[in-house]
Amino acid sequence: MPEESLVESVLEECAPAVLATLVRRYGEPAACEDAVQEAMVAASTQWPTSGVPSNPTGWLTTVATRRWIELWRNESARRRREEAATALASLQTPSVSSIDDSLTLLLLCCHPSLTRSSQVALTLRTLGGLTTAEVARAFLVPEATIAQRISRAKRRIRDGGAEFRMPSEAELPARIRSIMEVLYLIFNEGYIASAGPTLNRVELTAEAIRLARQLYQWRPDDSEVAGLLALMLLTDARRTARTGTDGRLIPLAEQDRSLWDAAAIAEGTELVTKALAAGPVGPYQLQAAIAAVHDDARRAEDTDWHEILGLYDLLDTVAPGPMVTLNRIVAVAMVEGAEAGLAHLARVESDPTLVGHHRLHVVRAHLLELVGDESAARTAYEVAACHTLNVAEQRYLRARAAGGAGGGSAGDSARDTAGDSTDASAGDSTRDSTDASAGQGAERP
Repeated sequence: MPEESLVESVLEECAPAVLATLVRRYGEPAACEDAVQEAMVAASTQWPTSGVPSNPTGWLTTVATRRWIELWRNESARRRREEAATALASLQTPSVSSIDDSLTLLLLCCHPSLTRSSQVALTLRTLGGLTTAEVARAFLVPEATIAQRISRAKRRIRDGGAEFRMPSEAELPARIRSIMEVLYLIFNEGYIASAGPTLNRVELTAEAIRLARQLYQWRPDDSEVAGLLALMLLTDARRTARTGTDGRLIPLAEQDRSLWDAAAIAEGTELVTKALAAGPVGPYQLQAAIAAVHDDARRAEDTDWHEILGLYDLLDTVAPGPMVTLNRIVAVAMVEGAEAGLAHLARVESDPTLVGHHRLHVVRAHLLELVGDESAARTAYEVAACHTLNVAEQRYLRARAAGGAGGGSAGDSARDTAGDSTDASAGDSTRDSTDASAGQGAERP
């Protein structure tokens, strides 16, 4: 009799391929998702007793297909959907035949009948493994707003009878941009979890990197795809040095840089260097370039903040956003002084997307430390701790508020804040920010 953990592991591994198969055959991702979920429930009930079948993907596909047919027969538009499903099942496009099932499903779900933000929200919820609350934090909007957005997207697809077919070559650029944003946000959630007891969720960062690599292998001439993969590699290269054995968050300035993944840094640097030379320059390339500057510094004090500020100036022009603004402010402080940083902060702190966001308070705390106002800095740290749901961040910030260890010097904390990343992806997906919360803004795409 297999252990429940084994059954669960097999189900998680097989689910994307099963869902991709059904969507390719029949369209209607919401109905396909329901059918796959019912098949997984059946498997979780039967397999612990009967054993995991020799072909679990085939078993799940058969059961899910039967359930989809039952649902399909209840639809009034049977003939139209049957024709669409038949056309989709017979479609074989050489340019996409070799890509991963999960990546194929991402292409299918980023449907042009939906707005860009709805595409991303729906895909993150359906395929990215994020909860509605996590998606909401990625967009910096209330959970109810995202729930409504996802419901509307599913309803629009269902009521509109949209055909879910592989996109034409002309449609691919827009679809790929949506996929990149999805992968970017999945990586962000994995690199610093928006909530929970641990700093990161390695399973999410690993999956985002895997799919970004698939996307790059498929579209090697797309400089922004290369930039996205480079950004992930250059950022994730520091993962093992970010926490201590006890789970304590270690800010960038205090990390043992010998633990950084040199191979990932070399690969990411080569990717972004070639991408920038090929052009046109986009936000992912610029973020990757910032990450490369941080990774190139043998010591924190060797970081070239003038170059980082110049890159943020470009990023602010190409893809402005609240988290880009916060990151740039810290870079300004590192180049021009903390007073200049505080002056810039005062001009943007009323931005509705920043009000109440813990990273705004972290940046303020760092800059106040730099000017020597320890009392105000500690208050800002405490406020920031109250606004984050990540336990590792809370502990770090409360330690700083109490004047305890674990945060490095005031100058180190501020330097870490600007990070090698921003919310450059697009639209209102602005979760990435400075990783200032933990004094390691360089740690987040």
